Amino acid sequence: MTKCVHKGCGKTFSDPSEQCVYHPGPPVFHEGQKGWQCCKPRVLTFDEFLSIPPCTTGNHSATDDTPAAEPTPKSVEAEDVAPPPKPIAVSNGPTGLPSTSQKPQAPQQPVPAPSVPQPESESDDPSITIPANKTCRRRGCNATSSPDTASSSRDDEECVYHPGQPLFHEGSKGWTCCKRRVLEFDEFMKIEGCKRRKRHAFVGSGKKDTGEEALMTVRHDFYQTPTTVIASLYLKKIDKQRAKIDFASPTEIVLDLPTTDKKRYKTSMPLFGPIDTAKSTSKIMGTKLELTLVKLDTASWSALRSDEEATSEITQVGPAGRA
Repeated sequence: MTKCVHKGCGKTFSDPSEQCVYHPGPPVFHEGQKGWQCCKPRVLTFDEFLSIPPCTTGNHSATDDTPAAEPTPKSVEAEDVAPPPKPIAVSNGPTGLPSTSQKPQAPQQPVPAPSVPQPESESDDPSITIPANKTCRRRGCNATSSPDTASSSRDDEECVYHPGQPLFHEGSKGWTCCKRRVLEFDEFMKIEGCKRRKRHAFVGSGKKDTGEEALMTVRHDFYQTPTTVIASLYLKKIDKQRAKIDFASPTEIVLDLPTTDKKRYKTSMPLFGPIDTAKSTSKIMGTKLELTLVKLDTASWSALRSDEEATSEITQVGPAGRA
């Protein structure tokens, strides 16, 4: 049996005249959108991109005849990138007055593209029949089931996959769970998985997933004055009626942010410094949650969270506090 190399197919075949449904064009990634040059659909997440139905019918092939992608402007492949903050004055004079030098806030680190959750079950339900040519649901595995998979012993199966998310940043492509980075999409699809486990996941539990997509992280940034920190957490379509923002303690905020498009971000956020919980406020906007945190002291914050790496620059508005 030979595996078809056409984009969007990936099935095994023995008869070259067997019908194949595939994408004849190269993938296109531009300004966060993903699609195929040969058809019109454009999506935001990587898993949605892999689910775009093939647009052309032909025959299976063992030779990749996909044309090379046309050069596109270099851009960051991340969703919902907010504009960088405006440069602001940084106080460093002995009189406490703002200096004329200006420094922008340190650039944000690349973040993985949002993606739909992994299958609800990591194992196949033994009572469900596994059809032939079913692709393993774990990312990066791409193994397909054979006609006798359901009737044979599966103890010798080994699944090699990526437990992390795809990461596209300034032209480089890779996975959050391992270090290798490549430039071409075909090379990205060939990056070998970094985790192994017995048995593939062809059908999972078979239960329909009606729940919400659990987001592990959202992008954030902040700026500050001597008395306050203004933080932005970027998440679209937050449901104002169900969202919960709890200033639980001077050093912790508990967030439960469901969205109207069936996503949810829940976290307990440890803060870099103590805040006045009674005076701190929050505001839900169309694309983000804005937090205004009132400091209990005049110390500058070099990060928003206490569990993340501090930045090398401290962005501040207005005169600095006296030592």
